[in-house]
Amino acid sequence: MESAGAATGLGVRLLRGERSKQEASFVELFFDLVLVFALNRVVASSTAQLASASGSGRWASLLQALLLILPLIWVWSMTAYSTARFEPRRLAVQVMVLVTAFGVLLLGVVTPEAFDGSAWMFAGVYVVLQAGRALVVALALRSHWLQRLYWGILAWFCVSAVAWLLGALAHGAARMLLWSLAIVIEYGSARLGWWVPWQGPERLLAWESAAGHLADRYQQLVLIALGETILAVGIAYTEASGSPRLPQTFGLVIAFITAVLLWRIYFYRAGEMFGSAVKSAASPASLGRVAGSAHLLMIIGVAAAAMGNELVQKHPTGHTYKSWLALMLGGPALYVAGRTLLEWVVFSRFSRPRLLGIAALLLLVVPLAFAPPLAVVAVVPVVLLAIAIADARRAAGKPAEVPTPPG
Repeated sequence: MESAGAATGLGVRLLRGERSKQEASFVELFFDLVLVFALNRVVASSTAQLASASGSGRWASLLQALLLILPLIWVWSMTAYSTARFEPRRLAVQVMVLVTAFGVLLLGVVTPEAFDGSAWMFAGVYVVLQAGRALVVALALRSHWLQRLYWGILAWFCVSAVAWLLGALAHGAARMLLWSLAIVIEYGSARLGWWVPWQGPERLLAWESAAGHLADRYQQLVLIALGETILAVGIAYTEASGSPRLPQTFGLVIAFITAVLLWRIYFYRAGEMFGSAVKSAASPASLGRVAGSAHLLMIIGVAAAAMGNELVQKHPTGHTYKSWLALMLGGPALYVAGRTLLEWVVFSRFSRPRLLGIAALLLLVVPLAFAPPLAVVAVVPVVLLAIAIADARRAAGKPAEVPTPPG
């Protein structure tokens, strides 16, 4: 393997040094703001479809929302890993991040019509963002050993691009199937280290050298998602019409309390310390991938909860459809499941209160199937509060825990 000192090229000069600051740069925070807009467009457009669709159309809307959220999170993830390797305070890296931010802005703009007239725009912009960045970085790295990694990334993005573009040509279920295949290819190839026949797998080494930076970025991603929930329900509240407004106001309060409790459950101990846990692990790269998967579950859960709370603003009373229940109760349950996995990453344990909380949320689906949407979301903060209280009681009067990652 060739050392960084023996290689030349612009890309090599942009690599992070040992003295590079680990906290997120301002350009990365700016990128996060653009992602908030894109996520909000997904939540808003998907909620509108869920509120107006009927029968199987509501479940199709859920799948479409997932197929829009996963690419956005993957763009964010690839950007985070890029800035973990390359110095984000250098102009060339900042330009790369800003170009990516503009691409995410375009993705957010076309999201409401991504499965209709703007499918080509969504697929085309996404492919250019992901494959184009890999190509530029690979060329800039020249003879550096990391170039092999980016050639592998480019090869797999070219494979998934076929499914993305064929999906843009297709319609209905065929489009969803092809785009699902594209997402499986991208996430699966990353899990395999972007293996290609002419070279071995290149595992993500960024967690070994920049665990603090990536932990900081994932913490900010959770805050972004939680902030989007407040934005979504706040906008829906201001747009809600009719009288009386008391149900919508109650729903707004519930949504805010839910977001606060989700924040508390995440950051209490494990959410704050998982960067140190990964850094001190025997295999930081492997444990970092598990932490990334845990955060992916949490982000999807937060987005689902946001759609559920926005549906309450539109229909606080009346019938609660099964697909709505999946969002209102399944979203928080998925979030807690991701947080449970993060607990294992940091402390090598599975939290019993969280497992009981997940079970409670899932079991409540049966009795709450006959309750109005407002009543359904009202039980969520009760379960989350019980988890938060259990956390506080377990730690009361005890010294602060230190990370004990598995292995």
